[in-house]
Parts: sequence; C-alpha cells; structure tokens
Amino acid sequence: MQTGFAFLEAGSVRSKNTTNILIKNVLDVFMGAVAYWLFGYAFAFGADGNGFIGYKFFALADLPADKYSHWFFHFVFAATAATIVSGAMAERTEFKAYLVYSCFLTGFVYPIVTHWAWDENGWLYSGVTYSSGEGVTYQDFAGSGVVHALGGTVALVGAAIVGPRVGRFSADGKPQVLQGHTVPQAALGGFILFFGFLAFNGGSQAAIASKGDADVVALAIVNTILGGAAGALTAMMIKRLGYAEKYWSLLFTINGGLTGMVALCAGCNAIHPFAAFIIGIIAGMAYVAWSTAMLYFKIDDPLDAVAVHLGGGIWGVLSVPIFNKESGILYTGSLLSFRGFGWNILGLDIPKHGEPAYPLDSYGDGWSADSLSAQPLPYIHKSTSHLNIAPVNGHNQISPNGKGVANQGVVVVENPAVVPENNTTAF
Repeated sequence: MQTGFAFLEAGSVRSKNTTNILIKNVLDVFMGAVAYWLFGYAFAFGADGNGFIGYKFFALADLPADKYSHWFFHFVFAATAATIVSGAMAERTEFKAYLVYSCFLTGFVYPIVTHWAWDENGWLYSGVTYSSGEGVTYQDFAGSGVVHALGGTVALVGAAIVGPRVGRFSADGKPQVLQGHTVPQAALGGFILFFGFLAFNGGSQAAIASKGDADVVALAIVNTILGGAAGALTAMMIKRLGYAEKYWSLLFTINGGLTGMVALCAGCNAIHPFAAFIIGIIAGMAYVAWSTAMLYFKIDDPLDAVAVHLGGGIWGVLSVPIFNKESGILYTGSLLSFRGFGWNILGLDIPKHGEPAYPLDSYGDGWSADSLSAQPLPYIHKSTSHLNIAPVNGHNQISPNGKGVANQGVVVVENPAVVPENNTTAF
C-alpha cells in the first residue's frame, strides 16, 4: 500500500516537490513503526483496557509471541491512515509539521479509534444489547471508517487549514490546473494500490486455517474487485459525459476505482457480489460529488484524498447495515437492522458544520479522537508559522530540509493544459 501511495502521490505533484512527498511516505513507515511500537499498539489492543483505551504491551513488552503478526498487520493499517493525509496537504506543508502529524496520528489517534471499533473491550465493538436479548455492534471489517474515514477527516481539516497552493485558485475563485508531472508514475501507483487492497481486505480475516476462512477471504477479494471496477467505470463515465470538458480522465478512473475499494472495506466479507457492484457505483458517484464540493469550497487537495477516503469511507460504513446478506435492511427490514444502521452512523464521526460529530462513549463524554489530531495540531502549527511553507518567487517549492530547494538535476516540461489537443483522453 505504501508503495502505491508513494508512486501515485509522486506522479500527481509537480516535479520540484517529488522528493518531499516521497520522503514523507518513507517516514510514514519508519517513524510510524516507532510510534506504533512504543505506545500505539498498547493503546489499541493493550490487555485489560477499558472501553476507551488499552494500557498494556507498551514497546511490545510481555506481548505473546503469537501476537507479533497482529502488530504487523495493524501497523500497516496505521501507516495507511497517516499516508492519506500527506496527499491532501502536498506541496505546501512544512516538513517538520507533517512529521508531528504523522507520529501523533499513528501513535495515538488511530490506535484509540481502533480500540473503540476492533478491540473486544472497545465501546463500539461491544455494542448494545436490548431487553429482547438481541444486540447490535459496529460493522467495519477492513476499515472503511476506522482507517479511511479517519485519515480522510484529518486530511480534510488539515487541507482546509493549511490553505491552497499558490496559483490553485484565481483571483475570482476559479480552480486553476497545477498539473502532475509523471502520468506513468501515477498510473503505476494506482495499479499497486488496486492490488494492495486485495490483501488489505482479504487479509482482514486474519486467518485461513479454520473451516470457512478461505471462503470469507475469497468473497472479500471478489467483492473488492467488483467494487473497484464499478467505481472506476462510474467516475470515468461521469467525467466523460457530465462535465463541460468531455474527455476520458485517467485520474478520475483511478480515484473512482480506489473509492469503490475503500467503500468495500467495511462489508466485503458480508455482502453478495451484486451488492458490491452497486456499492461501487454509488462510491464512484460519491467520489465525483466530494471532489466537486472540495473545489466549490476552495479546499485544495492535490490527490483528491478526501474525496476518495472520506467520501468512500463514509459510504462504506453506511452500506454494510443496508446490504449485509444476513442482517441487512434490504433482507430483513427489522427494527434491529435499523438499529445496526444507527450504530454504524454513531461510529462514523461524520464531520458536521465544520466540526466532528461527537459520539457519546460509555463515560458520557461527547468527544472524538479524530478531533484531537484534526483540529488542535494544525491550528497550533498555523499560529506559530510552522504549518505552511513560504512561497519562493510566488510558488510553493519545498524539499525535505524545508528550505525551498527544488529537485536538482531534473528538467521537465510541465503541461498546464487539462485536455490535450485531440480532446479525448487526459490525466
């Protein structure tokens, strides 16, 4: 997944910022590994925890040997959540500020949300049992909400606070194209991510030894492929037929496919293939709607990371209680199925009026772990001038040392046009 994100982001930014975006992706892995080792895993899955947080296995001390694979799998998820943010804030974020973001998200915010939704002691995982003896719990098999909506929420708030890149919007507010410099890199990144999602979703079964495990893994992979295909084709056709400038867009196709796969993360193990295709179609529409809304509100997201991960993640979490083949609203129509839908909404933490909607936990405190990263940190960095880079000659231009040095020895011709001369295909 990290390789795919790295290629997609590097190909989608301008050449002068390639080194910066790549080192951020590298450090998402290495600094994230340290943070998740020291305290992230303990907060997420520490034994004897309460409904809010775990508090054992710091630095993996006393961790049973059979749990090391569990640490590895969830570390990859944590790094993915952090990497989502780098795309949305690309080309104008101070390097040191991003590192603080990455460590805090990987070591604290993501683990807290993970504990709520996936640990047996978490309040979302425990759910609610009614007087009838029936109960509901949060349904999110591979992280549409826990990973993608979380990362997308942080990306949205960060991109809004850091502001747009120089030249992204004209004086009258119209979007201007800042073309990525390497189409093959972006396409390669998309292909790698498509393949990575198969492991991301299929691997969430966590075992393939018991009877039925292989069937669940196979179903998850099939549904992920179908959701991605539907999302890609839908977004591509909307761009071709529904926009004033009608052309086949590579970027819309890639992002539509990714949005479909993000949406399938939540329920890929529990829905029929035809439902996966329907979810993918709606995910493709959601991607286009979120991408358009971001431009309308003048929020600059070079990778459309918010549209892909927050848009796809929200729809994915909402879709499971509807299409679940055993307990979904479409199949049972029972009061319990609607209660399950409400429980998933509670777990979503959907942003509302610019602020996160705060689910009430078992302690009665209305607050969200998302807000810890998505609000105080960027404001602090912004107020102390440590979030934005200073423009160089009227342009955002950054390097890992933060001194505004462009890539050396790289000569490229950046084509600012969106549509090529033949008016048929474009990035």
